[in-house]
Amino acid sequence: MKLHVAAALTGLSLALSAALAVHAQEPASTAAPAAQQPVVLKAAHLFDGRSGRLSSPGLVVVQGQRIVAVGPSSPLPANARVIDLGEATLLPGFIDAHTHIASDHDDNWAQGFYENMLRLPVEQSFHAAHNAKLTLEAGFTTIREVGAPDFVDVALRNAINAGLAEGPRMLVAGHAIGSTGGHCDASPFPPGRVTPAGTLEGVCNGAEQCRLAVREQMKFGADLIKICASGGVLSEADPVDVPQLTPDELAAIISEAHTWGRKVAAHSHGDLAAKLAVEAGVDSIEHGSFLTASTLQLMKQKGTYLVPTRMTQVWVVDKADSYPPKIGAKARAAGAAHTKMFKEALRIGVPIALGTDAAVYPHGLNAQEFGDMVDLGMTPAAALMTSSQGSAKLLGVEAETGTLEVGKLADVVAVSGDVLQNIRATQRPLLVMKQGTVVRGGE
Repeated sequence: MKLHVAAALTGLSLALSAALAVHAQEPASTAAPAAQQPVVLKAAHLFDGRSGRLSSPGLVVVQGQRIVAVGPSSPLPANARVIDLGEATLLPGFIDAHTHIASDHDDNWAQGFYENMLRLPVEQSFHAAHNAKLTLEAGFTTIREVGAPDFVDVALRNAINAGLAEGPRMLVAGHAIGSTGGHCDASPFPPGRVTPAGTLEGVCNGAEQCRLAVREQMKFGADLIKICASGGVLSEADPVDVPQLTPDELAAIISEAHTWGRKVAAHSHGDLAAKLAVEAGVDSIEHGSFLTASTLQLMKQKGTYLVPTRMTQVWVVDKADSYPPKIGAKARAAGAAHTKMFKEALRIGVPIALGTDAAVYPHGLNAQEFGDMVDLGMTPAAALMTSSQGSAKLLGVEAETGTLEVGKLADVVAVSGDVLQNIRATQRPLLVMKQGTVVRGGE
């Protein structure tokens, strides 16, 4: 969906996105960088993200972008900058597998929708950069952006990679893909007043159109594909439990993405829609509010991740009275079902990756997800592992980040006290380091 006032910019915007996507994949200069001063992080505790245990004391040695030593017996470089964080816990940088930082949160649902609709892509890019900075300062050094208009997410990823903006490492989806009138089709306006959305904007009908939509997202820089398999809570017209893509459409999308080495995330509150997506080979189910035990068992069997976005359920139930009546009713129903589903997923042992649905709530609060999962029976260590192991593996970045180990990127967060005794400490990081650079704290 595009407003007529932005139509003239579309060709230029897409050309720039394509150029930036190519540029972002070009090899870096081979010139040797200047030697950087080593950094030593010291704290009372360390959670490495792999063992699931806390060790004491905690010590991490960083040289350049990478970790070169971990543990209290590590030799300290003579010229190192030492940051002593006292009675804190060192953790791997957090990873959020479900964000929308290219979009803005607004407590006034209708006003936020209106303002986002009228904003030109260039203006929205500035908002997105602001949201990215808030997210990074909250301790999230890697994120997956699962759907954004106008390829703003592609442009932001490239700007961050080029050092032009400050934010997490981003894997991006471009436009989310779904059927006409579905949750991914954000065009409820009278025909003739706006340009109808097509495959480039992620709206498709039939297997071949959906295959084209996947190719178009990848052409303009998508690292992954996001689909809307079922209706949504915060969209008014579509029932939350109705499948919105046929088995043939799902097969076309998922096979095309997998052929090109891209993973596929499926928005699905409804059980049947999720089951169809899992049977088609999808990599993750997002939200999953109404999933039944049989579908959860199938997910465990196939290794399909659940990205529960628990804190969003908590948020929308609390705000339900402020939404339009139809949306408020869906929010309450989904929130109640989600509690039961999450506990069942824990019992069955479904693989879980941390994801929050940032933009439904204000950006920068992402770490509330850890505590909200613990509130439903997950141990603090297991909640932390949904980021360091779950999200890292789902995103395919576990070889480079997610744990505090020698050779990994120096993505590190420090929080006060013993994090296993106070999981909510993750919501107030004392220090955030992304790839060896301190972006919060460390004075």
